[in-house]
Amino acid sequence: MTKNQERNLIVGLDIGTSKVAVIIGEVLPDGEITVVGVGNHPSRGMDKGGVNDLDSIIRSVQRSLDQAELMADCQVTSVYLSISGKHISCQNENGMVSINDEEVTQEDVDNVIHTARSVKIPTERRILHVLPQEYAIDVQDGIKSPIGMSGMRMEAKVHIVTCANDMAKNITKSVERCGLKVDDLVFSGIASADATLTNDEKDLGVCLVDIGGGTTDIAVYTNGALRHCAVVPVAGNQVSSDIAKIFRTPLTHAEQIKVQFANARSAAVSREENIEVPSVGGRPSRSMSRHTLAEVVEPRYQEMFELILQELRDSGFEDQIAAGIVLTGGTASIDGAVDVAEATFGMPVRVANPLAVKGLYEYIKQPIYSTGLGLLHYGARQLMNRENDRSERLGVTSFIGTVKSWFKGEF
Repeated sequence: MTKNQERNLIVGLDIGTSKVAVIIGEVLPDGEITVVGVGNHPSRGMDKGGVNDLDSIIRSVQRSLDQAELMADCQVTSVYLSISGKHISCQNENGMVSINDEEVTQEDVDNVIHTARSVKIPTERRILHVLPQEYAIDVQDGIKSPIGMSGMRMEAKVHIVTCANDMAKNITKSVERCGLKVDDLVFSGIASADATLTNDEKDLGVCLVDIGGGTTDIAVYTNGALRHCAVVPVAGNQVSSDIAKIFRTPLTHAEQIKVQFANARSAAVSREENIEVPSVGGRPSRSMSRHTLAEVVEPRYQEMFELILQELRDSGFEDQIAAGIVLTGGTASIDGAVDVAEATFGMPVRVANPLAVKGLYEYIKQPIYSTGLGLLHYGARQLMNRENDRSERLGVTSFIGTVKSWFKGEF
């Protein structure tokens, strides 16, 4: 078995409330990703983005990891890990610096971002991401890439995403107990956006809604940059729980019924169509109306979308998302979800599979894998940035060596 570094492998680990997904990708010299291994196992020990049973989640991670390693014929040593939960919060901040030598360098950009991120964060929280939105040089604003431009003063607007320190420690611990190193913690909403949204949508203004089992992640982009993110603690498990209680069936069967037969729009379901519903305690299964199932599911989806709409309104970005709403995640795949969402939001809605990549794409072209594949995109960017930095350092070292050889008379 090869290790991560030997094949330029990166690994995305998405620990959700309902499933643990591992995706192994190989980064090619041109920066493209080839998926070489996939593992998926039901999640045990997570609730609404938080760990509530460490041993159970360790077993779930290990089984999913074993599947992916076997498929990719490699040994995973480190992962990019997703994190979600209602403890996630965000803020937009500004920073300002004087420009050295009247021309912006990478050092100036690093300094202005450092200034912007130097806001006071409570000790019980940690910074996950500091994402540049745009720059301004003197009187010119809206600059995307300021390096090389002339001016006296530069300002940066950044989006800062934070999480609860204890929540981050617990989910990291569950991975480290499997003998893995966490390369980086990534908010799952940002990862899903990387895997599903197009640049045109981000430029025009779009809201990504990733509906998982325990939480719903929201990420709003305008003018190509992340402006707002949040987590709503209502998702697919609430739908399954309603089905289990009203139909009096075990929760595992309720989940299967939701996936196979549920429709979020009751008007689209015939009253004559019936389904078999398993009972509890060894009682015989019963025949129930599929229309009744839709009547159970529809209000929950309406409630979920109304909470998301309220979050959008509170953020102030509701009128800036001309590209509409993009749904992803396992709970977004249900029939009728788009219709209910369009009626609630009053704007275009689509369900997004992860954007195509090379390799085993057929295994992961479902909304449930959006976060996992997004972690690979995130990791690939980090890898390419490190390679570029290494190349620059080697270039400087080579130049210094050449200068030294001049003075020694060896050139």
